[in-house]
Amino acid sequence: MSTNARLRAWAYLSRVTESPCAELASLIADVGPEEAAQRIRRGEVGPELSRRTEGRRELDCAAEDLELLDRRGGRLLTADDGEWPVLSFISFGGAPVRDKPQGRAPLALWTIGPLRLDEVTQRAAAIVGTRAATAYGDHVAAELSAGLVEREVAVVSGGAYGIDGAAHRAALAADGVTVAVLAGGVDILYPAGHSALLHRISREGLLISEYPPGIRPARHRFLTRNRLVAALSSATVVVEAGLRSGAASTAAWARALGRVVCATPGPVTSTASVGCHALIRSGAELITRADDIVEIIGRAGEFADEQPHPNQPLDALTDTELQVYEALPGRGARTPDEIAVAAGLPSASVLGPLAMLEIAGLIERHDGRWRLARRSR
Repeated sequence: MSTNARLRAWAYLSRVTESPCAELASLIADVGPEEAAQRIRRGEVGPELSRRTEGRRELDCAAEDLELLDRRGGRLLTADDGEWPVLSFISFGGAPVRDKPQGRAPLALWTIGPLRLDEVTQRAAAIVGTRAATAYGDHVAAELSAGLVEREVAVVSGGAYGIDGAAHRAALAADGVTVAVLAGGVDILYPAGHSALLHRISREGLLISEYPPGIRPARHRFLTRNRLVAALSSATVVVEAGLRSGAASTAAWARALGRVVCATPGPVTSTASVGCHALIRSGAELITRADDIVEIIGRAGEFADEQPHPNQPLDALTDTELQVYEALPGRGARTPDEIAVAAGLPSASVLGPLAMLEIAGLIERHDGRWRLARRSR
């Protein structure tokens, strides 16, 4: 059978059941996609798979689907392709996820964009959160996203309003890589208010979905989609979320898949941060900057830069020099002996520190007495 016929078989199978379907995946593993498609068309499958494919087995629009995808510059990715992110999906075979109803790798991915998915996922983090984001949440998501792409980390999210949109826009603005995982066909850009944003992602990043063209987003598909956002990322960062939310669902999938779960803290009075605080209490990594994420998912030996510290003139002093400095009065002057008494030090041991403090411009000598320099008061 030709390559085109094999691809049409994959396209047909992508539509014939609601994804993911364990019984369909098992059949394909046993007999291959072409034979699996033929058996389903003839109804020669087990009772459970027959039940799940009954409503769609005669709906074969694979050629039209592939033609639409080709017109939009896209491609259908399957396990046959070198671009298939094998390492990202291997965790679906683990015990924590394989017994979940949606705990399976996707059958195929309908993809539009110039980048290779297998390369993008080698260094990627998900930034997710509530659709009803606050100004604080939008700002934090944008800062984290911009910081990640500066460190050559791809930003994965779901294309939704709120935190998702802020993360995608910031990544694009910084000329970085971003991936939007949709809960419907790649020809249905949802939400409609993000159609321009999603079009741009399809031109500069990657737009992907496990649903064939024409499939409209639905609540259960958003929840199923969340597992892919988590699987395609080494870490999932929740910026703002309620206790029960899509972002919390993505974090749960990330944890089940063995990925690192992160959350940013917010004001304790903000309902938008309740879910983040719950995640932190349950063991999620507390994140305040992009470098924190890079240190978690980065290459061996890659660490976050040290947090900046205020640089004050007194920071460079030794303990004894600081002790002598603090023995000087705020006003007036003291002799070395008086300074020694105030500092609790032998008289001979204050002369060296006094000289160093004078060189540093922190104190000055006048008539055999020492006082704070005017600028240090």
